[in-house]
Amino acid sequence: MKTATIPSLRVDPELRAAAESVLKEGETLSAFVEDSLKKQIDYRKTQAEFIARGLAGLAEAERTGVYYSHDDVMNLLDSKLDKARAARKTSAGR
Repeated sequence: MKTATIPSLRVDPELRAAAESVLKEGETLSAFVEDSLKKQIDYRKTQAEFIARGLAGLAEAERTGVYYSHDDVMNLLDSKLDKARAARKTSAGR
């Protein structure tokens, strides 16, 4: 597979110096920029999926008329957390 290039990026000298100051041993600025780009792509995909799930949930709530209050959701989450903690204590005590 052929590789492609990302357009050159002009930045302030301070930004370049800041980026270079956090490079790991043996890491190049190009590798740092590539890694940052990959992480930002993943973040934006995850964000878009999160928004899509939220909108789908809203559409389902509007369709069914079933809504959950903040308290309902927090109680459910607290219950799940309590169960997970209890299971953890049980498995740690063996």
